[in-house]
Amino acid sequence: MIARRTLLQNLAALSAVGAVQLGSAMPAFAEEREEILLWPGKPPGQGGVTGPEKVGEAGAGLGALSNISVPRMRVYRPEKANGAAVVVCGGGGYFRIQLKKESTPIAHWLQARGFTVFELLYRLPNDGWDASVPFMDAQRAMRIVRTRAAEFGIDPKQIGIMGFSAGGHLAGFTALQSQRQLYAGSDTYEKVSARPDFSVLLFPVVSLRKPYDTTRTRREIIGETPNAQAENAWSLDTYASADAPPMIIFASADDKTAPPGHGIMLFEKLNAAGASAELHMFRDGGHGWGLGRPEQVLSQWPEMFIKWFDSGKIVQKSRENEDDNQIF
Repeated sequence: MIARRTLLQNLAALSAVGAVQLGSAMPAFAEEREEILLWPGKPPGQGGVTGPEKVGEAGAGLGALSNISVPRMRVYRPEKANGAAVVVCGGGGYFRIQLKKESTPIAHWLQARGFTVFELLYRLPNDGWDASVPFMDAQRAMRIVRTRAAEFGIDPKQIGIMGFSAGGHLAGFTALQSQRQLYAGSDTYEKVSARPDFSVLLFPVVSLRKPYDTTRTRREIIGETPNAQAENAWSLDTYASADAPPMIIFASADDKTAPPGHGIMLFEKLNAAGASAELHMFRDGGHGWGLGRPEQVLSQWPEMFIKWFDSGKIVQKSRENEDDNQIF
């Protein structure tokens, strides 16, 4: 595994992106499904992997994907599109992506309710990539979806991002730092904003500082012995501001992996800054609950998201930030 770098070192390691249009790519491992490659040729960022992709076969890693060399999106087109899209990021501590337990079930759920869903298969530092590549992939995914919005029947001002655990960290960073230049690119996709119009974070990793310095996310992104600069640079609450996209956070009070303080901290910072933010803290559920079980109160979260999305606040806030999504 390569050594982790600080934010400044990560930003310095930029690679040029060619001006090649991307289309449908390889079939999914579990079922035949439309896919979109994120990058033409070799992706930007340092590192790489050897050998085929790996799918977990047992335990906590069942159905989780790793050893990703070709970052891409799986597309879930609804029968009747509602005009909104969601880029979904499964969790897994940046060493695997929980597809079976997290991103794939919600992708199907949202698809059935009219959302066009793009399940993000992003590169992982633990596979040998530089620590900044997941964030490159997420920004690129947002730009591709926005550029191709008309093709999918999507309103380019109604494109959100959703993430679980480490995927919540990825989604949150993309929402709060969409303007940060993580890679060099000049093709058609790079002419639009990577800013999500809304974000949904589920049991997210927010802070990489003490007392929340025990997560796999922290180790994979900034290493075992990072300095304070790196901790601050990759903690989501650092970037809470009034112009953040509308955000809703779901978490469990008994979560031992990403304790509730993560979500509470981010909500408080966003709320104090004047951003549109909402937090739902469930009594129990632990970590990694995905859609949840029917008997659990937290299984109501997808419907709660729909009500939040339909509340009108999303549209209003997106219109206020309309200029952010225009071609520049």
